[in-house]
Amino acid sequence: MPPTVIQVRPLEVDELEAAWQLGRLAFGSAPTPAPSALAPLDGLTRYGAFDTAGRLLGKAVDLHHEQWWAGRRVAAADVAGVAVAPEARGRGVARALLRKLLADARERGAAVSALFPTITGPYRSCGWEVAGALRAVDLPTVALPAHRPAPELTVRAGGSADLAAVADLYDRIARHRCGLLTRRGGLFDQAPPTAGLPDGIDGLTLVEQDGHLVGYAAWSRGRGYDQHAVLTVEDILACTGGAARELVGVLASWRSVTPTVRLWPLAHDAVTAQLPLEQVRVHEERIWMHRPVDVARAVADRGWPTGTRGRVDFALTDDNAPWNTGFWRFEVDGGEARLHRIPDEPTLSLDVRGFALLYTGAADAYAVAEAGLSGGAAGADPGPLDLLGAGPRADVLDYF
Repeated sequence: MPPTVIQVRPLEVDELEAAWQLGRLAFGSAPTPAPSALAPLDGLTRYGAFDTAGRLLGKAVDLHHEQWWAGRRVAAADVAGVAVAPEARGRGVARALLRKLLADARERGAAVSALFPTITGPYRSCGWEVAGALRAVDLPTVALPAHRPAPELTVRAGGSADLAAVADLYDRIARHRCGLLTRRGGLFDQAPPTAGLPDGIDGLTLVEQDGHLVGYAAWSRGRGYDQHAVLTVEDILACTGGAARELVGVLASWRSVTPTVRLWPLAHDAVTAQLPLEQVRVHEERIWMHRPVDVARAVADRGWPTGTRGRVDFALTDDNAPWNTGFWRFEVDGGEARLHRIPDEPTLSLDVRGFALLYTGAADAYAVAEAGLSGGAAGADPGPLDLLGAGPRADVLDYF
């Protein structure tokens, strides 16, 4: 069979319904689209892949997110909704979509990209690598530690007037981590104003100290009050241990009517430090993948540990984003880092998937070498590549 000739371009408004139908078949979505699926939106680019007859073969979405990386906002091209028509699968449609998405994202200034795969193989072949998992966990409500309220803290129900303070507290906690979305700009700013809480949220519990928000939990009550009832905590964060204890104590108070609490914990944060982790049962796990869009920008735009200093030379291979391929010198000092090209071939080499593992802190240089994602001259020590992984391991809290 001759190879399929594929044209990839942004979708027109009158093509959005066909793209939605393609996604509905791929993901088993509801039979009726949300109005936003058929309307032009800021903060994303929808791509379609077409054959020479103009038939839609596949589609993908570039979400114009920002990610926090050690105190700095880094422009991202997060990928969602990749779907290919059954008759066109295995013919390079997804690869063509992703290559066009990466090239355009680089032009608009994106530095990194994350996605949640339904299958890893096609994305690995395009340079993304598994860097972590977003886990929903269940805890027996009865196992949560009860807490005597602290007199210096105020616990109250929140409403729509408190959402700006909630967003500010999220920023305060998220900004010093790596990989978390900023939850600002683009699609996040397009939510319609509401007199109540966001859709799917039944309650907002706030903890304040001296009039300032220090912790919050947004939750959904669910149905029933028997052994199957679940209190789903969609978002819970605190910036002090006291606030975290108050929030967990409020969750514990649900034990008589919801025997299970479900939440998405953030590793090693104030709330997780209060949870009986030995009681955790994983309810759902979604792996996520990462890659650089523009490797030099990904290094320059993020924050780095202020106490880290050094340099390492390496050759990088990126077949799907050729602007990243070449000989590079990485230098880091005083919280700043940069990549610049060098003329001579270095001793060490690195595949873009290996770069993703190091950049996100998902693996060290020796593990990357053992996975076949880095190499070099005989006997070369890959250890210096650990400089690329300086800083905390990346997390994800939002599914997209």
